[in-house]
Amino acid sequence: MGSPAHLSAASPRPSRLKEIRVLQLYPRDMNIYGDYGNALVLKRRLEWYGYTPVMLSYDPGDEFPTDPDILIGGGGQDSGQDRIQADLLGIGKRLHALAEQDVPMLMICGLYQLFGHFFETREGSRISGIGVLDVETYGTDKRLIGNVVAESDQFGTVIGYENHSGQTYLGDDAAPLAAVTAGEGNNQRDAHEGARHRNVLGSYLHGSLLPKNPAIADFLIATAVQQKFGDQLGELAAPQTAPLPLDALTDRARHIAASRPR
Repeated sequence: MGSPAHLSAASPRPSRLKEIRVLQLYPRDMNIYGDYGNALVLKRRLEWYGYTPVMLSYDPGDEFPTDPDILIGGGGQDSGQDRIQADLLGIGKRLHALAEQDVPMLMICGLYQLFGHFFETREGSRISGIGVLDVETYGTDKRLIGNVVAESDQFGTVIGYENHSGQTYLGDDAAPLAAVTAGEGNNQRDAHEGARHRNVLGSYLHGSLLPKNPAIADFLIATAVQQKFGDQLGELAAPQTAPLPLDALTDRARHIAASRPR
């Protein structure tokens, strides 16, 4: 989780009173592949950059938090998707509004699917999504498992671990997050991994995703602080030195994941 090279250690830090509200959607039902690690990465990197993270969660029946600055969500089994479906549809208009306001979001696996139009199971039943992303997902008998390496013009090499039987296809209004060079990604046909609409990112990559891909974490943070405070992340002080050599650990984790066979 190293700092971007362009950050200047001589630049002033923002006030610690500047709060960034990070909202995790459905952690009770959609957090079975370690996706809570994404929340931990955002919390720590916000602290390094001098902001005060306010970590929020939302489960069915909760009052939806006001003014979230970053939204994240994880993966879950079909049963978990069933449990949250009605509630997610109920807050769908709020999520659409936040997306159109360019609030940064990262949705992984199951919530990536439900941010699309629908997930159709192998038996032919459909779990409706909210359509923030122009994608459709179909359950299959083939499970896609293993490390993935993909290339992004914005984020460089994206590395993570996929484990899904749903295969997702992008519509005209969704751009792929990255182009797969090793692994499967969204499906077995088109070499796309994930999807994007405005600042909403969807991905199948667990592991968790953000510890091995700090460029994506910093995109979410940079977008949030620019929109809320007008701050430019590249003008802030570099993250404080961590107790562990995180640059080296991140690079090593990425190298090992990319080199392991599927």
